[in-house]
Amino acid sequence: MRMILAALLLSTAATAQTAADREAAMDANISSADQMAWLKTMSAGPNHLGSPHNQANGDLIAKMFREWGWQVKRTDYQVLYPTPISTALELVGPVSKKLGGQEPGIPQDETSNNLAGALPPYVAYQGDGDVTAPVVYVNYGLPADYEALARRGISVKGKIVIARYGGGWRGLKPKLAQEAGAIGCLIYSDPQQDGYGSADTYPNGGGRPPAGVQRGSVMDMTTYPGDPLTPGVAATRDARRLTRETSTTVLKIPTLPISYADATEILTRLKGAPVPSDWRGGLPFHYRFGGNDDVKVRLKVESEWSLKNISNVIATLPGSSKKDEWVVRGNHYDGWVFGASDPLSGEVAMMSEAKALGALWKSGWRPKRSIVYASWDGEEPGLLGSTEWVEENIAELRQKAVIYINSDSNGRGFLGADGSAQFTSLIGKIAADVKDPQTGASVAERWRAAVRAKAFDGLRGNPAALAAAELGGDQPMDALGSGSDYTAFIHHAGVSSINIGFGGEGESAGSYHSIYDSYDHFVRWDDPGLAYGAALSKVAGRLVMRLADAEALPVRFGPVAGAARAYYNEIKTLIDNRRKEDARRTALTADMYRLGSDPRDPIGPPLAKAATPALDLAVLDTAITKLDAAAKAFDSAIAAKSDSLTAAQTTALNARLRDIEQTLLSPSGLPFRPWFRNILYAPGRFTGYGSKTLPGVREAVEERRFDDATREAGIAAKALSDYADRLDAATAVLK
Repeated sequence: MRMILAALLLSTAATAQTAADREAAMDANISSADQMAWLKTMSAGPNHLGSPHNQANGDLIAKMFREWGWQVKRTDYQVLYPTPISTALELVGPVSKKLGGQEPGIPQDETSNNLAGALPPYVAYQGDGDVTAPVVYVNYGLPADYEALARRGISVKGKIVIARYGGGWRGLKPKLAQEAGAIGCLIYSDPQQDGYGSADTYPNGGGRPPAGVQRGSVMDMTTYPGDPLTPGVAATRDARRLTRETSTTVLKIPTLPISYADATEILTRLKGAPVPSDWRGGLPFHYRFGGNDDVKVRLKVESEWSLKNISNVIATLPGSSKKDEWVVRGNHYDGWVFGASDPLSGEVAMMSEAKALGALWKSGWRPKRSIVYASWDGEEPGLLGSTEWVEENIAELRQKAVIYINSDSNGRGFLGADGSAQFTSLIGKIAADVKDPQTGASVAERWRAAVRAKAFDGLRGNPAALAAAELGGDQPMDALGSGSDYTAFIHHAGVSSINIGFGGEGESAGSYHSIYDSYDHFVRWDDPGLAYGAALSKVAGRLVMRLADAEALPVRFGPVAGAARAYYNEIKTLIDNRRKEDARRTALTADMYRLGSDPRDPIGPPLAKAATPALDLAVLDTAITKLDAAAKAFDSAIAAKSDSLTAAQTTALNARLRDIEQTLLSPSGLPFRPWFRNILYAPGRFTGYGSKTLPGVREAVEERRFDDATREAGIAAKALSDYADRLDAATAVLK
């Protein structure tokens, strides 16, 4: 009897609590000290996939979630993951010198000297090999760079290329080198990007020291992420698998990342013409193309290519009245070495949320919707854990998931929130309710002030952000490309997604994917005291709670329609500019370039390209106009009725809006990569992490596939029209 009475009292107290009371209680349970302690423990050893310390972290996360009252299960998959057996880099001409190898620890950084079991610098999913060849410097190693080389008559066929990080995703550099006929690829971190060009070098600042190396994956994730051998299906033990040779996302040529100290040994010896000014980095010498036989390098990589086990931690608080609607929240826990910034700064923030929500659960609170927290394994090599989980549970996710909320690295600075734009207003309200740790102003106020001040000082920014800041509006949400665990949710399954985190004032770029991404580096240079870790917990925790407890989903669709119109206008401008450019190109002659270029560095005319026609995209224009009208009608109706909806209206409304993102999925997927299906945004084929909006149309125009552009415009128009129809149906419920 006493137990029944206690349960009734708990239930009554939880019911009496307002949403503001619960959020205040959540804040009281979020502790930067907790996060500091967890971060120190979890970043104390190498955390690459399969390492003993990474496995121990997974066990620790599961244990703590259980202690906090969550229902926990593990989901394991067997994925192809190569680890280096041996790597070698040697300058063999004009002098002999061994390069590469493990980075040295720093005396002031205790963790960086704890390298037992750490893997040497490498990139995952490159092609093994042992090659010796002359070296060609290719700048960022992107399509425009190879065009510039071709105009100078420089070929990389049979050569080893050296490219600097930046400009586009790392995996494109060896992929494009391979397609151009190169037999090997080196990628180095130029100090202009993340060394002394941007900050004092570690330990005096957060910048990358001369021996620092950026590890990473070069899997062709713009084709599909996840296990290379099981595209589109979960990598369970009995899954049918491709071979390594038949997988389209595993590269063929040996590739290594190197430091700018080692790159200097190669680049200073290159001869040939000087490179263009925008190809020059921050090293103290004149950059040249190279390619001559007098500078040769030996590059060798041998890997172990077996299947490895990954283990996600999935924790749940069951919903009450809407149990079969899910709010999913995730962050990964594997790293390249210690991973204090990437990913553990985000992981410990998410753990703070989980602890606070668990305390509310124990006090009697029951969210209306089920809350699912996921700690992903295997993100770094290729978004493995999240992709395999989505592929295994895609039917249920499409029926139940309301949203996926992702975080990754976190640091000092400003809130970033990108993704499904119908949640713009909700993010704005939350940002107004959370204080910035450094200034005491709200997160929203500080963002607006920074945007306006930087614009006044002449720093380029997003015009839409400036307009919103000047009007006191909400921070616009940018489109999601790839690079973290939201990818499978929004681009493949059609689950609305948001990626959140603070940053912009820390110095984590210099430690990124190196042994210096350590606890000591993070608490000195990235987020001292993890004050912004607590801020992230408060923002993400509110986002989870408000979505889990809302009767009707708190969405507004004006930002979606506005974004679609902006994306369309950008494509129209692209077409107009291309047509003008093409007209100028036809007037150019080889003789003009012969006379107009330095005889010591002759440059040929631009490569011949198909002329851009006056494309008819009226069908897409019409669909966006329809979407704009539907969004305005819905937003007006919900603003008028949101406080007086009946239970039946709420149920019907949620049924029409919960899975609306799925109307944006193309039945056939995007050209050359059908795994990616969202017609409104996708990672670019030649940007990787960076997003392309209306990607089927935009990339077809950029790549001069004009028949594809017309076809993709029709597909996108149909999807946007279906989206508008769904909004009209939701508006009808309100009326």
